[in-house]
Amino acid sequence: MKTRKCKYCKTLFQPITTLQKNCFEPNCVTDWINETKQKQWTKRKAKLKAELMTVQDYVKLAQQLFNKYINLRDNGLPCISCNKPIKGRVNASHYYNANNHWNVRFNEFNVHSSCITCNQYLSGNLIEYRKYLINKIGLQQLTLLEAEANKTRKFTVNELKEIINTYKEKIKQF
Repeated sequence: MKTRKCKYCKTLFQPITTLQKNCFEPNCVTDWINETKQKQWTKRKAKLKAELMTVQDYVKLAQQLFNKYINLRDNGLPCISCNKPIKGRVNASHYYNANNHWNVRFNEFNVHSSCITCNQYLSGNLIEYRKYLINKIGLQQLTLLEAEANKTRKFTVNELKEIINTYKEKIKQF
């Protein structure tokens, strides 16, 4: 086998196996053991953290990914409420409030990019939002959205995990 450079001390050594990345100097072996322990702890910690997540934790993560996707999808488009170019931070504005209308919380027809002024200071500027929303998705789709918005819904952890994975994939496409 060819000589290799040790991953830790950078000296040349003769490997015993093709997978060997470090020499057998005590410091290098100690570094290798510590690195392996750290990798194992990182995996274990991630698993423990996932086991401790509540439904609300999954909702929060799903909402963050969903909002990021909406902002990527609507990048360069004007504010849905005032139709002005968005300067600065972009908000993912829900036509039907996410906290009160869980059935359409992750509905892409319900959420569009908005400026901070309309979304936060004017509570969505809903009268103007509706006008531009009809132009964007059509009256028939808005009627379907209204029907869905008034239904009650509770998400399960598995449904939220599916939403998270869906929007991770959609974000990767941008």
